[in-house]
Amino acid sequence: MTKGQRGFLFDAGRCVLCHACEVACQAAHGLSPQMQWRKVVEVWEGHFPAVTRTFVSISCLHCAHPPCQRACPSGAISKRTENGVVVVDGQLCTGCRECYEACPRRVPQFGADGVMGKCDLCLDRAAPACAAACPTAALRSGTMAELADLARKRGGKRLAGAEGPALFVCGPQIPVELMRLP
Repeated sequence: MTKGQRGFLFDAGRCVLCHACEVACQAAHGLSPQMQWRKVVEVWEGHFPAVTRTFVSISCLHCAHPPCQRACPSGAISKRTENGVVVVDGQLCTGCRECYEACPRRVPQFGADGVMGKCDLCLDRAAPACAAACPTAALRSGTMAELADLARKRGGKRLAGAEGPALFVCGPQIPVELMRLP
């Protein structure tokens, strides 16, 4: 993992399902309604009658070992060494969708032009719009070291996964395979 790796912390117990994170992301990037680089997804677990429902705000997790980057035949996806942010060069993207198939959470989105787009942690802003818009601080961003301290205080832990997702989750622990964009 990159020393200054940036990521997210999501606290399901604080989420009030307002979707402010989704709206702020779309507005900050001028995305069409069909493009959602951040989405609140509903996760159901268990079997009747012991069923639980949780909500998770999810976007690109800027993985330590991004499968999307390895799958990209044109080299359009890279991981920045200074902050660990996984970025896409739209000029190099061929729209082949190999990144989408490789991503365990199906994060890559494709615009009308066929070019892939995804969360870039709002590199052009002081803080990601999604986290800044969250009224309850359920969604936070920062370095993984900062977020580890906050997660520890809130009783959370880093999301598991071989790709090394840069996400801490507090509240109900959700299996990584269930955290996917629809």
